[in-house]
Amino acid sequence: MNEVLHGARRIVVKVGSTLVTNEGRGIDVAAIGNWCRQLAALARNGREVVMVSSGAIAEGMKRLGWSVRPRELHELQAAAAVGQMGLAQIYETQLREQGLASAQVLLTHADLADRERYLNARSTLLTLLSLGVIPVINENDTVVNDEIKFGDNDTLGALVANLIEADLLVILTDQPGLYSADPRKVPDARFIDEAVAGTPELEQMAGGAGSSLGKGGMITKVLAARRAAQGGASTVIAWGREQDVLLRLASGERIGTLLVAGTAKLAARKQWMVGHLQLRGAVTIDDGAVAKLRDAGKSLLPIGVVEVQGEFVRGDVVAVRDARGTELARGLANYAASEARLIARKPSSQIEGLLGYANEPELIHRDNLVLTA
Repeated sequence: MNEVLHGARRIVVKVGSTLVTNEGRGIDVAAIGNWCRQLAALARNGREVVMVSSGAIAEGMKRLGWSVRPRELHELQAAAAVGQMGLAQIYETQLREQGLASAQVLLTHADLADRERYLNARSTLLTLLSLGVIPVINENDTVVNDEIKFGDNDTLGALVANLIEADLLVILTDQPGLYSADPRKVPDARFIDEAVAGTPELEQMAGGAGSSLGKGGMITKVLAARRAAQGGASTVIAWGREQDVLLRLASGERIGTLLVAGTAKLAARKQWMVGHLQLRGAVTIDDGAVAKLRDAGKSLLPIGVVEVQGEFVRGDVVAVRDARGTELARGLANYAASEARLIARKPSSQIEGLLGYANEPELIHRDNLVLTA
């Protein structure tokens, strides 16, 4: 456990509505300030941290004078719109007091299901992290409908962990962790200190509904851990009001339940890229580019591309082949095939002049590329 936690360099922290709003009594400024203090300490220690925060609907309910969570979608959206204002303001204020800039990012499932928007969201988050900015993410409850809702921010936390290739997902909740049964009903329930994420028995242990404020429960956290593990990230489920919980976890201390990813991050990403996505096209590259990709671990720049095959769009997976037609890699294209043909054999400095804009200087970034030979 110590190695998994202490070695985590990129961390996604998710906090639920009950914690953020002090069980519905309104945004808990002191609690958010405490988490922000810990995020700042982690950032100063060289960690990259992202906060996924619930609470907009719960805060909106309080501001609107509603004691019971509404069922109608338009009422939930209205509550989210009202509550998000206060939620964003508190995080911005608390992080600024710690000397950190923050950014609000609202996502829907459609943002991550669409390949181009997936790349856009990924690029934005990674850019924010590189600038030392703390992204505060929530589901865009104001515009979602039943077809595109994540359903709970535990799932959103796992999707964000996969999106940015996080090492660790920390789910802060109002429970100390996972038990073999509901401890409120089974007094001798066994506490689960550590297990492998995705183990079927975990889902049976975690059955049950969430609170009246949030939509999740322990089952959504276990399922989120399974999803995060598919991208190689381990998950900790811990009590959010534990003293310095984030700092102690980052130091390797055993707190809560650790659900370990059974697949290493690199292997999981390669499996996803190579085995689960259909190829939309291919590019042939020169020998110099081959050496940079295979031997130096570099990104694929347009200047190294000699031919573009197929019709693909930004975000599609394409094969990368050498001059003899041998596939040596696959990756997510930053440009459509028609654009790739225009910028092939050209330096990256000419992309904007040729296309009228520039998404990225690379045709395929090294983070979105896996070697297959």
